[in-house]
Amino acid sequence: MKTTITYILYYTLLLLLPGVGATFAQSAKPPGTVSGKLVNAQSAAMDYATISLLRAKDSTVVKGTLTNDAGAYTFDNIKPGDYIIKATTVGYTNAVSAAFNVDAGAVNVPLLKMRANVKALNTVTINSTRPLIERKIDRTVMNVENSVMAAGNTAMEILERAPGVTVDNDDNISLKGKQGVTVMINDKLTYLSPANLATLLRSTDGNTIQSIEIITNPSSKYDAAGNSGIINIKLKKNKQVGTNGSVNAGVSKATSFRDNLSLNLNHKEGDLNLFGTFSRGDMPRYRTMGINRIITSGNTDTYFSQLSSMPQATHYNNFNVGADLDVSKQNTVGVVVSGNYNVEYNDNYNTTTIGSAPGVADSSLRTVSMVRQPYKNFAVNFNDRLKIDTLGQALSVDLDYSKFNNNSQANYNTDYFLPDGSTQHAPLNLRNQTPAVIEIYSAKADYTKPVNKTMKFETGGKFSSVKTDNDLQAEKSNGGPYINDTTRSNRFIYTEKIAAAYVNLNKEYKGGSIQIGLRAEYTQSNGNLMGSAPVDRSYLNLFPTLFINQSLSKKNDLSFSYSRRIDRPGYSNLNPFIYYLDPYTYSAGNAFLKPQYTHNFELVYTYNKTIDVTFGYSRTTDADVELILTQGNKSFETHANLQTQIGYNINIYSPYTIFNWWTGSFNLNGFYLGFKSNGVNGGNIDNGRKAFVFKTTQNLLFAGFKGEISGDYRSGLTYGIFNIFPRYSVNAAVGRSFAAKKFNVKLGLDDIFNTLRNDISSHELTNNFTVLQKRDSRLVKLNLTYNFGNSKIKKREHRTGAEDENSRAGGN
Repeated sequence: MKTTITYILYYTLLLLLPGVGATFAQSAKPPGTVSGKLVNAQSAAMDYATISLLRAKDSTVVKGTLTNDAGAYTFDNIKPGDYIIKATTVGYTNAVSAAFNVDAGAVNVPLLKMRANVKALNTVTINSTRPLIERKIDRTVMNVENSVMAAGNTAMEILERAPGVTVDNDDNISLKGKQGVTVMINDKLTYLSPANLATLLRSTDGNTIQSIEIITNPSSKYDAAGNSGIINIKLKKNKQVGTNGSVNAGVSKATSFRDNLSLNLNHKEGDLNLFGTFSRGDMPRYRTMGINRIITSGNTDTYFSQLSSMPQATHYNNFNVGADLDVSKQNTVGVVVSGNYNVEYNDNYNTTTIGSAPGVADSSLRTVSMVRQPYKNFAVNFNDRLKIDTLGQALSVDLDYSKFNNNSQANYNTDYFLPDGSTQHAPLNLRNQTPAVIEIYSAKADYTKPVNKTMKFETGGKFSSVKTDNDLQAEKSNGGPYINDTTRSNRFIYTEKIAAAYVNLNKEYKGGSIQIGLRAEYTQSNGNLMGSAPVDRSYLNLFPTLFINQSLSKKNDLSFSYSRRIDRPGYSNLNPFIYYLDPYTYSAGNAFLKPQYTHNFELVYTYNKTIDVTFGYSRTTDADVELILTQGNKSFETHANLQTQIGYNINIYSPYTIFNWWTGSFNLNGFYLGFKSNGVNGGNIDNGRKAFVFKTTQNLLFAGFKGEISGDYRSGLTYGIFNIFPRYSVNAAVGRSFAAKKFNVKLGLDDIFNTLRNDISSHELTNNFTVLQKRDSRLVKLNLTYNFGNSKIKKREHRTGAEDENSRAGGN
């Protein structure tokens, strides 16, 4: 049966590509394969070096490629003849192989070794480093470990500087203007709600991050979640044999002092590789927020003016440990255990003035809220990687278990006053205890089989089971003892099971490639709010993908991709519990939220492998968006499904070199977002707006120092019912290495001019409000790193099976 399916897909592909079938006409001698490995003088792998296959007789270029992380390279479909290999990369002398003959077989080129070529330009020393931003065939990579900006920053702060990424004041992440981003860490989803994901990213030390991958149109091998794409955060992994690692310590100052400490360890001996990362830190933050809103009832307007002072603090302790065992040359098994114990404090001192006209105070209230949220999270992954043969046939299996605990404790105390400052009536005191537990099981398998030299078949499946249990224990007091608040106390249990399977078929042809894929996902869910009718859903969805890459000439490449995506509601957004900012402002979930579906189209033009111009179009139905609605004299935040969301975007990225010691890059993303929906809170929504985001980074080398200056500007934009105001910021950092690069010192200043704000307004539906927000974004930071150990072997990357549910889990 599988053979039949394979041939059906195979010949369907040939019909889609007229003329490609001619490439299967074999000559008297079939083409061969050329492979090899590139290392430096210390025998360490040289990754991302340029490898050229040249004709031996005239040195003309036949093909080109880059080495992978292990320094390996491969050329397929090479005609019989005599060839040589040439390796080049910045900062090293060229390496050239002896001539060799390809004669219808596999040729393994002897090991090539490159030697450093350090050039002194006056007082400037130039060494080879991976660029900050790299464009690969299916993703954009931000190499954080090469940036002095990473020192002292959190993962959330670094994400704000990634190409096409924006983060608002509520820590909602957008990619090319669209929300609905799936966030992964080491190819593993985080299983967290937006609020809890923000806590995790704020407690992830930037010094532990290797790179950030931005995948706007994932293949069917990935979970179908994420309408705007995937952001994959790769943590640092030691690449050395023996015992080695690094220790990092930092201190920074905004409104208050912050500190961070991390340790990376790796031990490789024989067939066993042990590794671990540990980090801790204290991160106090401060934010102010002002809200001015007008509530209209008939012909009467009531004016609310709110001012909030919001000190916050996060204390985090994270760990990630694991082991790999090479059972044989073909089989590696591994285990990874990760967890964290974090405590987050969110206090709010809120004063609200209420009057019949602007500046007139008929009454006022003061609310003091104190929220303490301890998080205890644990996850374990078992993995098995089997190389079935030397032709590329492989099987991988992942088993995952995750458990998240959050026992939120909150106190809200409100006092009411008359215009003269005297007490209006008895205070209202509320307190909540909201224990939340999330358990997730998942299992997945992936199988790869090359059909021939130019065609590869992939298939796999995944099953996940999620249960969230949220128990709101609410109490209230009007000056006397606390009693149970029966209007708010409740329990919400949500279960979800997803079974998925996929197939991919990739075909390479002269000057390009095509890949078609299909993923099927069957979902069963049940949301049960005690005392209400359960919300049951079951649905089967198909998610096709198509990728076409075509080389137009030596310096011009074109690619097209299409995918259908789904975003299931976040677990916390389904939870209908009510949480107060003050008696007139609160938030609540929506148990009736439906999944949103998106069709994504993307066309990418690349010039000279460096300059990228991307055109994108997307259409989303049942768009899951955040709304602020007004009922009576109260405003509340919730989520609802809008009928359609349309998006267009153009993205331009280009690196450049001004001098040998001055390089840089810029990223310009222009986009349009439009929303339409009828019958929302008694009104209709039909709005849209053009907007753009510009980011630039300058890298400087001078007198042994490495400097970096970055800046970004985001124009005003519309998202759902919100008008979001423009914002901009400038950052700078400088670093220097000592003791043969074992000791590194970095000093940075974020938001130099203290301009970073997040202001919004809305005049849609019955809303009439403006929110002005400012956090302590100007931050000076000092970071010290010490590296120890030797450098020979890179340890294996770890990809787990828990890759969709993580981004949606939430406790409260």
